[in-house]
Amino acid sequence: MGILYNLSLRVYSLLLYLISPFHAKAKLWSDGRKGVFERLESAIKGDTRPLAWFHCASLGEFEQGRAVIEMFKERYPSYAILVTFFSPSGYEVRKNYDKADYIFYLPIDTSSNAKRFLEVINPQIAIFIKYEFWVNYLKELHRRGVKSYVVSAIFRPSQLFFKSYGKQYKSILECFTHIFVQNNESEQLLRSIGISGVTICGDTRFDRVYDISQNLPSISLFEKFSHDKEVFITGSSWEPDDDITINLIEKFADIKFVIAPHELSESKISKMERSISELGRDVVRYTQITSEDRAAASDVIIVDTIGILSKVYRYCKYGYIGGGFGVGIHNTLEAATFGIPLIFGPNYKRFMEAVHLVDIGAATPINDENDAVKWLNNISNSPAIYDTTSAICKEYVKDNIGACKTIIDYINKHTI
Repeated sequence: MGILYNLSLRVYSLLLYLISPFHAKAKLWSDGRKGVFERLESAIKGDTRPLAWFHCASLGEFEQGRAVIEMFKERYPSYAILVTFFSPSGYEVRKNYDKADYIFYLPIDTSSNAKRFLEVINPQIAIFIKYEFWVNYLKELHRRGVKSYVVSAIFRPSQLFFKSYGKQYKSILECFTHIFVQNNESEQLLRSIGISGVTICGDTRFDRVYDISQNLPSISLFEKFSHDKEVFITGSSWEPDDDITINLIEKFADIKFVIAPHELSESKISKMERSISELGRDVVRYTQITSEDRAAASDVIIVDTIGILSKVYRYCKYGYIGGGFGVGIHNTLEAATFGIPLIFGPNYKRFMEAVHLVDIGAATPINDENDAVKWLNNISNSPAIYDTTSAICKEYVKDNIGACKTIIDYINKHTI
């Protein structure tokens, strides 16, 4: 596995380098790793604090682990915090995250890179988020005797670890000091192959979204926008989601709308603006709102910036989570914590929290725009149904917080 694994990563890295002049994301990926060891060594040089290393693949994993990072920092202020990312979609958005002392791209996972990286940072503890199983880094951490953990992990029978030919992959998991999983199935799968250092603690995102809902500053423009109207929000939308939302905008003239596209390209946003304007409804981009009066007068706001969606949900009464007509829906918990009844497309069953929300009646999957119209018409005209559904959403989130405390308490007892 070692030779093929290292070769495949080198080929992957070379391909990204070759296409980087023509592909913006590939260029960020390649450029971010140029001179990374020298920059990292220069940044850390002279820092005598013990170091905790947190690794996230991308932005979604960062948000999954953010509450753990912040609880760790609060509990152990004497530690330096290093956060690394694999993808530009994480690094470029969170490179100025103020709770970390150092933020870098992770060098590609070759044996030589792993050794050099760990020589430079000399971590006392390493924490990986959800799906990060980098073979060389994990083996080198294990060889050095560094305690390493993976948090909010989910395992499925289809993964190589659990195949009849997967014994060599099991050795990767044995490098972890302890594995924190989200559900019973994951624990049972791990124990079935002899991995016993496992704790079920749930999903750390519950802690994160609940904290947001309890400690949220106001956004004055959205205060004015939502002052005397009900607001429907579509979060992380793709084109099929936009089409359904625009249909709702046409049919529900008494409701205001917020659309937060997953992709912030000029062509996509301009197309949306034209379609909404043709319906006779006033639409404005969030970054182009010049006054509170302009916000109040608008029917639709397009959120054309990153980082505020989780804060905007508090001003909304109904919600649609995008991605369900593609590879899968986005984060439902950010909306559910505010008691927002939800709809989303049919591709949601890989996401445990979405399945739970559907099962308890807090969310409804839809197949087309007719389903969306029927749902919104029903819930907007039935206060009792709305209130019950909203309460279920809030209670679901509140009942599932506590994963971060379980993780940090374990680390405190066994590592720090």
